[in-house]
Amino acid sequence: MKIVCEGINLSEAVLKVVKACAVRTTVPLLECIKLSAFNDGLTLSATDGEISIQKTVKAEVYEEGETCVPGRYFADFIKKLEGVQITLATDGARMEINYADSQSYLQVLSADDFPKISTDISEDSFKMDVADLKKVINATSFCCATDDSRPNLKGCQFVISDGKVCVTALDGFRLATITAPVSAATRDMDIICPARTLGEIEKMLPSEGETEVFVQRGMILVSVEDTVLTSRLYGGEFIKKENIIPKNFSTVVTVDKSALKNSIERAAILVRSDKNSLIIFDISAGRIEISSNSEIGNVQEPVKADVEGRDIRIAMNSKFITEAVNALEEEKIMLSFNSQVQPFICTNCENKDVMYLILPVRTANNA
Repeated sequence: MKIVCEGINLSEAVLKVVKACAVRTTVPLLECIKLSAFNDGLTLSATDGEISIQKTVKAEVYEEGETCVPGRYFADFIKKLEGVQITLATDGARMEINYADSQSYLQVLSADDFPKISTDISEDSFKMDVADLKKVINATSFCCATDDSRPNLKGCQFVISDGKVCVTALDGFRLATITAPVSAATRDMDIICPARTLGEIEKMLPSEGETEVFVQRGMILVSVEDTVLTSRLYGGEFIKKENIIPKNFSTVVTVDKSALKNSIERAAILVRSDKNSLIIFDISAGRIEISSNSEIGNVQEPVKADVEGRDIRIAMNSKFITEAVNALEEEKIMLSFNSQVQPFICTNCENKDVMYLILPVRTANNA
């Protein structure tokens, strides 16, 4: 294999594809990027067995062929060569990299046993405005679980029907759900897409327009220009959110988002090294008193609010409430409570399409 291409184009492609390389594996090829030189292009491919990314860049191909390079070393090296023209040529078990007046080498592996990446995924699909797809991903994926005890909670559930998609994520301590329009769908769907996959999809989407997401036999595919992402979907039953979300509340608070956010963040500073990053909301007529206490010191400050219902004192994880408040878009937001030990919800005041549910933290006073 021998090709010549611009460093800026190769660097951009490598930095996208390397995201699919395995980090810890006993299979060396899963840590590699496969380079395939044919016709007038160079295709870079990587997979960790769950997610795969392929990208093609223009190149002058002097000798067709394929090889596998160590993904992260190759990426770190090539991104330092963005301003020059690069020649890649394989010579047995190594690849020669020529740039400017310099020459370097990388050890390579045969591409013969590199996992086959199937892009024949077109049985079903749905279309969404790019802005809406980005919005549902950013509004939910941070609430996905990160441990392997319940694998399907490491993804977001997409339920598509009646021209809408409802996306839900939860990790056992909090839940996020949002509804957005779908412009077209071949059928109703209920799939669970890994949060990591959604993060990579969000990064590759253009700034505007519409995108089509293909689904087939437990796989998903998204193609944007010369980049193709495929990923496995999670199986199994997803938790029914209808069984978790309260329908009625004894205390409803309307508050200025910015004022609440700033107060929470100040209170969180003193407990950021604590296990639960615990802060307290003391809610009474006309105010929320937010407090935190640690060996470093304590914070206690009131935030003006419209309060309907009974007074309540409730403890919560400052990270969870901060992320929920930050994700809401309106100037006025609504917090709804029932008791010290029951989940509460956060929503916009007007647009209720997005909602966050958070479990309070049990303390000695409310256990």
